[in-house]
Amino acid sequence: MLQHYDVIVIGGGHAGCEAACAAANMGARTLLVTMDMNKIAQMSCNPAVGGIAKGQIVREIDALGGQMAKVTDATTIQFRMLNRSKGPAVWSPRAQCDRGKFIWKWRETLDATENLDIWQDQADELLVENGKAVGVKTIWGAELRAKCIVVTAGTFLNGLMHIGRRMVKGGRIAEPAVEHFTESITRHGIRSGRMKTGTPVRIDKRSVHFEDMDIQHGENDYHRFSYMKPEGPGNPQETDTAPDVRPLQQLPCWECYTNPEVHATLRSGLNDSPLYNGQIQSIGPRYCPSIETKLVTFPEREQHLLFLEPEGVETNELYLNGFSSSLPMDVQIAALRKIPALRDLKVYRPGYAIEYDFFDPTQLTHSLESKVIRGLFLAGQVNGTTGYEEAAGQGLVAGVNAALRAGSMQQEAPVFTLSRDEAYIGVLIDDLVTKGVDEPYRMFTSRAEYRILLRQDDADARLTERSYQLGLAKKERYDWWMEKKQNIEGIVAFCENFPIKAKDINGKLEALGTTPLQFGVKLVDLVARPQLDFNNLSTIIPELKEVLNRPIQRKEEIAEAAEIKIKYKGYIERERMVAEKMHRLENIKIKGHFDYPNLSAISTEARQKLERIQPETLAQASRIPGVSPSDINAMLVLMGR
Repeated sequence: MLQHYDVIVIGGGHAGCEAACAAANMGARTLLVTMDMNKIAQMSCNPAVGGIAKGQIVREIDALGGQMAKVTDATTIQFRMLNRSKGPAVWSPRAQCDRGKFIWKWRETLDATENLDIWQDQADELLVENGKAVGVKTIWGAELRAKCIVVTAGTFLNGLMHIGRRMVKGGRIAEPAVEHFTESITRHGIRSGRMKTGTPVRIDKRSVHFEDMDIQHGENDYHRFSYMKPEGPGNPQETDTAPDVRPLQQLPCWECYTNPEVHATLRSGLNDSPLYNGQIQSIGPRYCPSIETKLVTFPEREQHLLFLEPEGVETNELYLNGFSSSLPMDVQIAALRKIPALRDLKVYRPGYAIEYDFFDPTQLTHSLESKVIRGLFLAGQVNGTTGYEEAAGQGLVAGVNAALRAGSMQQEAPVFTLSRDEAYIGVLIDDLVTKGVDEPYRMFTSRAEYRILLRQDDADARLTERSYQLGLAKKERYDWWMEKKQNIEGIVAFCENFPIKAKDINGKLEALGTTPLQFGVKLVDLVARPQLDFNNLSTIIPELKEVLNRPIQRKEEIAEAAEIKIKYKGYIERERMVAEKMHRLENIKIKGHFDYPNLSAISTEARQKLERIQPETLAQASRIPGVSPSDINAMLVLMGR
C-alpha cells in the first residue's frame, strides 16, 4: 500500500487533531494516523480544559480558527473563570468536560473536515531521503508518503508505566507503547531524552460520602471559550433577551483534604515508590507533583487539598485532582480510605506514572520544523511540554506551517510564527526553541512579559484578522470579529465623547461610594475609576445602558472588552511601547552572520549556547539562558561593523 498526501500527522491527541484540522483547512491533502479512532483527543488525565494561562491559549486557538474551544463549549459540564479577584490580564477560563462526549465531538469535527483522511494504524518508522522527511511505515506494512510529516506522539514513544515496583510497557493505561519510532528519528542526529508524568486514581462516585465534602459549583454566565456563537442542536442561539444555555447538564465538583493518617500510610509505601527507589530516572512535572512528592517536599504540611471532579454526565467515574501517584495500588487505596468522605472507597483503577521519549525542542525553528530533517514538524509532549492546551497550540502552528511548506514550490517556504507580545502560544514556542526544557514545560501567566496585551478577552482582536489573511480563519469568523470590533469601538467612542455634568450626577456617585466631581468630565473618566463599572454606571446613565444593549449577540462579552480597554488604557499603551522596543531586536537577523566558536568578544558559555541553538534574531539570542546583556551589546557592535 502506498498513499501520497501533502501532510501526514502522526498521533490523534490534542496536538494531532489541531494539526490535522489546521493543515486540511489550509487546503493541504492531509492524513491523520492514529492508533485508535475511538480515542481521538483522549483526555488522558484531568477531564478539563483551560486554567491559568492555559485558558488564554485555548481562546487563541479559537481566534486563529482552531477547534478546541468549540469542542470544549459543546461538552462542558462545569465552567469557571479563574483569578477574578485579580486584574483581567490574568483572568483564565476553565471547564470540566464530559470525557466521552469530548472524544466524539472531536471525531465529528474531524469527519466533517474537508481534505482530511484518517488511517487507524501505528507508525513504526519515519522515512527520510536526502535529509528530508518523506513518509512513514506502519506496523501493518502500510507505506504512507507526504511532503511534510507532523509528529504528535504524546507519551507513546517507548512509554513505560509504573505502579509500585510493577512496570508495563504502554503509552496510556491499556494501550501499547510505540517502540521503534524514536530510533528512526534519532538515527538522523536529533537528540532525545526521557520525561515522566502521572495520573491519579479514578473513583466510583457510589462509594463516596459527599456529605463529608465541600461542594464547588460552577458559573453559568455568558463566558465560554469560543468567540463564535453556538452551533448545532441543543445549543439555542442567543437572542436580545437571553444568552445561550450550555448544552449539557452542569455538575458540581467537591473538595476534601488529606490528613496525617493519610500521610502516614503513604509514607509506609515510599520504599516501593518508583520515584524514590531508583526505578524512575526521568524528571516529572514540577507544577503538578505526585502526592508522594508533596509529602517529601513539604514534610511539615499536615493536609493537602484534593478536588473530586466528574468525568461526565452519564458515568459514575470521578477524577481525584491532587492525588497523582505511582505508589503500589494497595497503598493508594488504603491511604484514601483514611479520608472520611472516602472511607468506603471503590476505585476503577489506581494512579500510575509513565515515562516516555521527547525530543530536544531547541532543534526546532519557531515554525516547529526540525533544523535537522526538512519537512519534519514536532508538536506536543514530544517537545517536552505537558498539558492538552500547550499541545493543541503547538499542533495548530505545526499544522499551518506544514501546509505552507507542502504548498510551496520554493526552497524557503513562507512560515507562520507568533511573537511573544502577540500570543501565549508565541511565548510557549519561543521558550521551547530558545531555552529548551529540563522538565515538562507548563504555561503560566508569569512566563509572559506582556500579560496585559495577552488577555483572554482580546485573543480575537490579536489574531483573527491575521489568521483570516493566512486562510485558516473562515469568513464567518472574520465577519463576526469585524462586527464585534465595530461594536467595541462604538462603546469606547461613546464613553470618550459623552459629557457628564457634576451637578446632575454627584449625588448618585456618592451613593455608589466614589468621590463627587468638581467639574464636568467625559464618561470615560468615570469608567476609569476602580469603584465604577458599566454595570453600576448604566443604572444611573440611561444613555449608556442603551448603547450597551445595541449589539444583538454577545453583548455582555462586547461590553466587557470595551470596559477593559477603557480602564486599562494606560497600562496597555505602556506595555505596547515596551514590546515595540523589543521588536527592534527581533528585526535584527543574525543567523549565519556569526562564527560563534571563534567569537572572542562574548563569553564561553554564550558561544556554546549560541552555536548549539543558532538563534534567528538578536532578540531570540537575548532570551537564551547564559547569554548576558553584555554579550548582546558586543554582538550589536559587531553587527554595526
